[in-house]
Amino acid sequence: MKRIVLYLLLTVGYSCAQAQGTVVTWLSGTDKDHTVAWDFFCTGGRKSGKWTKIQVPSNWELQGFGEYNYGHDKVKSDEQGIYRRSFSSGNWKGKRVFIVFEGSMTDTKVMINGVQAGPVHQGSFYRFKYEITQLVKPAGVNLLEITVSKTSANASVNDAERRNSDFWVFGGIFRPVYLEIVPETFIDRMAIDARADGSFAVNVYPEHLEGGETIEAQVQTIDGRNIGQAFPAGTDSGGLGSRLDDPVLRLSSRFDHPLLWNAESPNLYQVILSLKRKGRVLHRVRQRFGFRTVELRRQDGLYVNGVKIILKGCCRHSFWPETGRTLSPGVHLMDVRLMKEMNMNAVRMSHYPPDQAFLDVCDSLGLYVLDELTGWQAKYDTVVGHRLVKELVVRDVNHPCIVAWDNGNEGGWNTGLDHDYSLFDPQDRIVLHPWGKFNGTDTKHYPDYNFIAKVVAGGQEVFFPTEFMHGLYDGGAGAGLDDFWSLMMQHPHAGGGFIWAFVDEAVIRTDKNNSYDGDGNHAPDGIVGPHREKEASYYTIKEVWSPVQIGLTAVDDAFTGEVPVGNHYAFTNLRQCSFIWKLVRLPGPNYRSTKPVVSAEGAVKGVDIKPSEKGVLHIPLPGSWRANDALYLTAYGPDKKEIFTWSWAVGKPLTEPVDGKPVDGKPVDGRPVTGRSGAVHTEEDARILRVGCDGIVYFFDKGTGFLQKVVTPHGIISLSGGPALAGVRDSLTNFSHRASDGAEIIGADYQGADALHVRWTFRPGRRVELSYQYTRTGPADYMGITFDYPEDKITGMKWRGRGPYRVWKNRLKGQLFGVWHKAYNNTITGESWNYPEFKGYHAEVNWVVVENKESPFTIYMEEGPRYLQMLHPQREKAALTNNNVEPPFPAGAIGILDGISAIGTKFQSADVLGPQSQKYPADGLPVSGKISFDFSH
Repeated sequence: MKRIVLYLLLTVGYSCAQAQGTVVTWLSGTDKDHTVAWDFFCTGGRKSGKWTKIQVPSNWELQGFGEYNYGHDKVKSDEQGIYRRSFSSGNWKGKRVFIVFEGSMTDTKVMINGVQAGPVHQGSFYRFKYEITQLVKPAGVNLLEITVSKTSANASVNDAERRNSDFWVFGGIFRPVYLEIVPETFIDRMAIDARADGSFAVNVYPEHLEGGETIEAQVQTIDGRNIGQAFPAGTDSGGLGSRLDDPVLRLSSRFDHPLLWNAESPNLYQVILSLKRKGRVLHRVRQRFGFRTVELRRQDGLYVNGVKIILKGCCRHSFWPETGRTLSPGVHLMDVRLMKEMNMNAVRMSHYPPDQAFLDVCDSLGLYVLDELTGWQAKYDTVVGHRLVKELVVRDVNHPCIVAWDNGNEGGWNTGLDHDYSLFDPQDRIVLHPWGKFNGTDTKHYPDYNFIAKVVAGGQEVFFPTEFMHGLYDGGAGAGLDDFWSLMMQHPHAGGGFIWAFVDEAVIRTDKNNSYDGDGNHAPDGIVGPHREKEASYYTIKEVWSPVQIGLTAVDDAFTGEVPVGNHYAFTNLRQCSFIWKLVRLPGPNYRSTKPVVSAEGAVKGVDIKPSEKGVLHIPLPGSWRANDALYLTAYGPDKKEIFTWSWAVGKPLTEPVDGKPVDGKPVDGRPVTGRSGAVHTEEDARILRVGCDGIVYFFDKGTGFLQKVVTPHGIISLSGGPALAGVRDSLTNFSHRASDGAEIIGADYQGADALHVRWTFRPGRRVELSYQYTRTGPADYMGITFDYPEDKITGMKWRGRGPYRVWKNRLKGQLFGVWHKAYNNTITGESWNYPEFKGYHAEVNWVVVENKESPFTIYMEEGPRYLQMLHPQREKAALTNNNVEPPFPAGAIGILDGISAIGTKFQSADVLGPQSQKYPADGLPVSGKISFDFSH
């Protein structure tokens, strides 16, 4: 990590500060964590009308100036920011001096010592520079004055970047500003084309040649070891040409068997170019690169180094809640690592080019990148567009991570710019129209399941949606992904897809007591929160997109240790991976710890399974393996990092502690639950039946058949209103109780479509048992029984099952089987970020301890795991009126369920997201269940 960060801090593009090299002098800070105070005057909004200080780089709204604007709110913010800074001249005799801006929003006018440095720059997210050699003083102090207009004088720039954008539109110099000092004759830039066959070519753009110069290229490993011999070219050798008035010299060579770059093995090299005259080095520059070939084969797929790849990625805004678009190497590194940990191999820039430092990390760690020209449903005009395409490609052309250029987004395509990209990119990477069909690709946004089925059946283009599975709040992203991905991979020309979006773009408002603002439901679309808090979909994606796919569905008595395995890598044989298995015992509900105890474990070497092939992994199980509660299997990639951990319950649920001994003096093996025993007794009046057992009294409402409350020696437990059939209002037809063989049996029968039948059994020294049966008539969003309990009394829960996050019917993957604990919270996904959320559905639950202010109680699922409903998630403040991301919940507070609801996306209801998202059918089948309660805590 230190090596990567150091590289990012010390380099700008390909330049390096060294003898005969480009000297970089920072005028601003380098990132959000390293800023420099400049004089500043804001013309409108907060803190306007006076000279003060501002940190540079920054967005001025987050420094307390001006007004906040989200793109398509159509509000015109015409404030300007006027910046001043003095800087001293150096030993610049015989040198050329340039001032460089990495990003400034929006129109930027630059003055040096009272003279305008060049035309006003229009376009916010692009590197631009001016030569100021003749404007700076030979010695002494220079005055830099910059006027940044938040609203552009060019209508198309406003349309592309502001009025028709679906993102925050900030103002200010938000990326670094610095001086580049170069020799009189220098190399301005280069554009590399290094192919998988070992061929290497570089277009070199020298400036102010006098004649007789030579340029020499030396390819090296990234740590500086020469690869082959240096190869020169002379400027008078006939290689000098012109392209768009830029002189260009092309050098080429070939290397045998270089290590190739791809997202799984991001092998990098560097080239050092030396511009010489009569043997003396005038200027030397360095650039990292990778040998790799990218091609789009029509009616086939996307290929890297001759191998078909599947893009598994997300769309990423450059964003941090306290600093807006001003980021840092640490943020870039964190984001790429999070994506890689999710088993992503790609990222799409949305909707503008990122900091170059982000691309450096993608090069180093391995992500395929779609780099994008700004234009969200509106485009730049052709005059501005020509210049901005050049600025985009010239800056980013040498990054091997970039596999395609996006010419705008969702109709923001100026087709007159489509051919500009190849003018500056010798690799001639494909140009895309995100959302459209273009250049042999279909990048349709937000297809539903049926659309994908039609495309799979007859689509001819390479299919990869550049936006899909919209992640608004807790919907989208992981929900429905399993079905979508399975179907998409059946496409004969599958290319993958990009989830919208990586991060919740919720800014901390300096004008609203530092509260978060996602502009209603426009920006809370992330798989992670604004500070990269992991949501449940993070883990679902990690499992669905795992390059190692495990086909084992259950561990039962027939399990022999044979685990079906599929290889979904493109380049990696699974013999390069490794596996760790663990057999564990899990603590019971009264055990203090939730940690599993490992009883056996072992390592398994990777098996020889080639990409796209299947095989078997053998786990050498000990003879006593059935005595355990769970089996864990973790796969590690060639980099020794975890790919995913799969888990399976082993045998029937056990409730005793892992050491087999009572905890806190309480037997917890399902036999006696208190120190008391004796005959069950009942009392009743016209409305209430009271049942006493083991010192605990249970109150039943004879008019509804529901439990009303439980009174223990510790006080009242306010469990009531059940068992009610979830989502169904049946009428009570019979309520009875009778003694039977030392037990008391209470029966309640209900008339209605689902015909619920309930039986309570009270037996001294045993947990209270509840058995029930109903008929599944559907179609239903959920099924099962519920109880009421006051939310304000619940403090937490501990359970055995999948966790720690909640699930939906169409988002079950990603959770680990174990024992978990959560304190109560009222987290609203995408509006507050205290994860995991407490409220919601939980999967494969064997038992749950409901912690509360009265007395904790435990519910056991006696006949196998079920879903647990814990309360009702609070509705988002800015939820959509179509309710796609507000799945239905039963009316009760606590549910023991046989089925749960699915969740939709921002644009699609759950019922169009595939098989796992459908309601439960009306098949008329009976459903039975048995649970028990322990109120003796």
